[in-house]
Amino acid sequence: MSQKKEPGILQGFKAFLMRGNVVDLAVAVVIGAAFTNIVNSVVKGIINPLVGAIGTKNLDGYSSCLKDPCKVAADGTVVSGVPILWGTVLSATLTFVITAAVVYFLMVLPMSKYLAKQEARRKAKEGTHEIIEVTELEVLKEIRDALIAQRGSGHSER
Repeated sequence: MSQKKEPGILQGFKAFLMRGNVVDLAVAVVIGAAFTNIVNSVVKGIINPLVGAIGTKNLDGYSSCLKDPCKVAADGTVVSGVPILWGTVLSATLTFVITAAVVYFLMVLPMSKYLAKQEARRKAKEGTHEIIEVTELEVLKEIRDALIAQRGSGHSER
């Protein structure tokens, strides 16, 4: 009896790496990392100062205290009390919303419009192809009917 050899670990790993979606995912991660730096710069350079116009420029400075006295060291460690650093959460939320908006309006929306146009073109082309096929079918039926009519008239003359 011959036993089938299962693919080795390296062959399986190679097959995994050669899949198209793995490469696409790697590219997306690299682009996402670079894009994150841009969004963080926009939030820190533009959004935070605009929000800070009503308070401090650094959103990380916004906090509330659950148990007094709240003291946080310069490195972020809590010295005393129970501080709620809601400014940090607000900053992260703003970063997320801006990232999502930019991705949607600059990438997703144009791509979906492009794909919709491509699909409409494909459907229009298929519709034209079907009309041509129907027309050809009708012509072939007419030729068939004409040949039958000729044959029928030819037999009666003999």
